[in-house]
Amino acid sequence: VQLQASGGGLVQPGGSLRLSCLTSGFTLEYYPVGWFRQAPGKEREGVACITRDASAHYVDSAKGRFTISRDNGKNTLYLQMNNLKPEDTAVYYCVTTWCPGPEGEHFGLRGVGSWGRGTLVTVSS
Repeated sequence: VQLQASGGGLVQPGGSLRLSCLTSGFTLEYYPVGWFRQAPGKEREGVACITRDASAHYVDSAKGRFTISRDNGKNTLYLQMNNLKPEDTAVYYCVTTWCPGPEGEHFGLRGVGSWGRGTLVTVSS
């Protein structure tokens, strides 16, 4: 199982970025997948996930600003991020994960199966 994230970079507050995650070694269409992030000095946290039938779920901080999508034919997961804020600065990882998980464990780390290599997003003026 491999998940390779790309598309990170430096962006000003209010700007946008689109992250991509190319997957291999498994059949993407059979798995719920998502995005997690880790900010400097903080623990990893969930951001968004998408089920096999393309139902999307978001943490509160991402609702209305981020959009997760998947293209099973291209084995690729996406995260469109708009209106970025300095607190969005983090390394972003694509993962296989439950989506969103049992009540009380939504976006729990225990549900993550595989982690990909991350991509750094820096939001700064």
